[in-house]
Amino acid sequence: MNSQRAWTVAWFCLGLLALRAAPIATPPATLDLAKATVVVRPGTLPPAEQTAARILVEEVQRRTGLRWGIATEWPRRGAVVALSGGAALPGWPAILPADPDRDARASRPEGFRLVAAGAGSTRPVVWIQGADARGALFGVGQLLRSLEWGKGSAALPAGLDVATAPALPIRGHQLGYRHTANSYDGWDERQFEQYIRELALFGANSIEAIPFHDTRKSPHMPIPRDAMNRKISEICDRYGMDHWIWAPADFDLRDAAKRAEHLAAHAALFRDCPRMDAVFFPGGDPGDNPPEVVLEYLAELSVPLRRHHPKATIWLSMQGFRKVQVDYVREWFGRNSPDWLGGLVAGPSSPPIPEIRSWLPARYGLRDYPDITHTVRCQFPVSWWDPAYHLTLGREPANPRPVFQKAILDQFGPYTSGFITYSDGAHDDVNKTVWSRLGWQPDAGARDIVLEYARCFFGAAAAQPAADGILALEKNWEGPLADNGGVEATLALWERLERGHPELHGDWRWQLCLLRAYYDAYTRQRLLHETEQERRANACLATAPRVGADAAMDSALALARMEIADPVARKRRARIGELCADLFRTIRLQTSVPLYQASGYERGAVLDFVDQPLNNRRWLEDEFRRVRGLASEGAKLRELETIRRWENPGPGSFYDEVGNIAKSPRVVRGEGTNTDPTMERNPNPGYWWWDDGKTRKRLSLLTSVDWPIGLRYHHLDASASYRLKMTGSGRPKVRANGQLLAPVKDGRIEVGESMEWVVPAGTLRNGDLLVTFDALPEEAELNWRKQSRVSEVWLLRE
Repeated sequence: MNSQRAWTVAWFCLGLLALRAAPIATPPATLDLAKATVVVRPGTLPPAEQTAARILVEEVQRRTGLRWGIATEWPRRGAVVALSGGAALPGWPAILPADPDRDARASRPEGFRLVAAGAGSTRPVVWIQGADARGALFGVGQLLRSLEWGKGSAALPAGLDVATAPALPIRGHQLGYRHTANSYDGWDERQFEQYIRELALFGANSIEAIPFHDTRKSPHMPIPRDAMNRKISEICDRYGMDHWIWAPADFDLRDAAKRAEHLAAHAALFRDCPRMDAVFFPGGDPGDNPPEVVLEYLAELSVPLRRHHPKATIWLSMQGFRKVQVDYVREWFGRNSPDWLGGLVAGPSSPPIPEIRSWLPARYGLRDYPDITHTVRCQFPVSWWDPAYHLTLGREPANPRPVFQKAILDQFGPYTSGFITYSDGAHDDVNKTVWSRLGWQPDAGARDIVLEYARCFFGAAAAQPAADGILALEKNWEGPLADNGGVEATLALWERLERGHPELHGDWRWQLCLLRAYYDAYTRQRLLHETEQERRANACLATAPRVGADAAMDSALALARMEIADPVARKRRARIGELCADLFRTIRLQTSVPLYQASGYERGAVLDFVDQPLNNRRWLEDEFRRVRGLASEGAKLRELETIRRWENPGPGSFYDEVGNIAKSPRVVRGEGTNTDPTMERNPNPGYWWWDDGKTRKRLSLLTSVDWPIGLRYHHLDASASYRLKMTGSGRPKVRANGQLLAPVKDGRIEVGESMEWVVPAGTLRNGDLLVTFDALPEEAELNWRKQSRVSEVWLLRE
């Protein structure tokens, strides 16, 4: 790692120049490889090069049914795939056409050249010339991504000539065999190897295991954790891939007994694993040890690590560190430069990546640890996600976000030595692929990557529409769901693909896409129905003075509870259940706690929330129960009027549910995620998780922002009096057209409570009003759950 920084910059630039494959959609000719033989170098080969040949023939057979042979001598007839790694060329009768520029590019570490030659001849040759054993493995990945295949057929575009090397030296993903995961804990060695193989096909060179964290026993594990930890290391060794572990300490490291036990467990793991390249120690999340104790402990940990794996290194993240702790680490680097330390890791709640890189010595690497697995309450939440999705899909649904993932790496990749992503299941598979490819070639387009993904796993016939279908799934999550008619179009596309490709019905990646398409459309259908039912229920409450409070509540509740009866919706609901069952069979995806023993309702249990109410009927039930207990009819009527007009305060007054994209027309929003993927200049709503997702609170209280850029009002009556009312939590500091307002009643509000301010006379300017919020620096180091925020804002005309 001594030249890590220079290596990173050089390779990132080279990645931007990487030669792309010729277009595959309309090639002038193809090389028929149906009867090809894979020729490898004779003698003892590095494990990764041996594995590359095996992968190639196995994956071709898996896709096409064709059985390619492996030989060390050139066959007398038929097509040849010549595979080699390393600078020494084997003594074969044909030679790879020389090209100095391409050969120079392909000769970089892990690089390769892939050439399809001999179109129209009876002896076509496909060359895969790796710069090293890994280069041969990644060249096989390029071939499989470029292959035009179907049952009984395999071809490559004639003239294909790819010469490339990776931009970033670290390109990996975390695969934790633990109960927390929503699928990995149900995999056997075969499934892990297949998945690691498929990640390598797209350029991944590192796998990070989680050997110790989460000691709960999973009902799905086919073998004990210690056995699987060793097998993952063995797989990495066979594939020539780096093996990392994520190894937090969620106890006080000053406890001598626990520390000794922790060190002993690690020493045993180091001894047991045939390959160990790095240990990642998160400074927080979990863990809360001061950096001076952590760094002392890591030096101690390096002794058994280096005893068994002399080149292995340790990496530290500063997740959750306060400024004084970050300053300590920075100063420590000014005094120390141990060779056992590989560098720092930037994960969720770490200092900004550019800031770390600015002071971290060049000899040390900086690894990104991006959360690609979650949608809410995470490092990279979906921007302004419709609350209906939060209520149903939750935190770990199938979440292909290729365009957004590229925006993240575009922004931070040049500062880093690479990444190993945070993943808790196979549901984020598309995102892993995008990161793997961009780590190799940063200027690759999101659609180009998704098209390769679809061609590789679904075949040429389905590739184009399936790629567009995956991109459409990302679009499903943009803007108000009720207004997004594209959701229906996305499902229509996937239904056509489903009918047209029955051969893919057992493919788990196909199943994940179908599940999302059906789920999104069913959720939208329910949202439209249940929103209308709540509108009708509120209209019933208007009749209370005439029919009586109790009768009005009875009628309103019956309407709010009315479930959708549309047969199309019922069919979609049934298909969702079928696909969840299919996914449990294929990849042990745990979409339900009671049915499939998911580790928790927040861990991908989308089936348990598929019928979650999308209107306020639960809240209405509780409110009506309270109202019925009031002593007088007049009191009941007053309360019902407040409920009825909650979101409709009357002429000249306004209501915004600040964190709901569909109900916040006056909220000022900032930059898009293309230039601000961390949403620092476009504050993103938070979505609260209470009562395992089954809360009975009013839905508007589940969303909040800390703080919105502002709320802008136009065409107000400058001669009228107004007051602001807000729900949320904490102590908001509010300004009206720049003037700080004093609350009517000072103090702190809790969830469900409200605070009010009088808008001073003369504040309005030509009928315009901008409401803004002061930052609260005194809360900067508070846990985010304790920070102040706003949920709803009313501007009420007196």
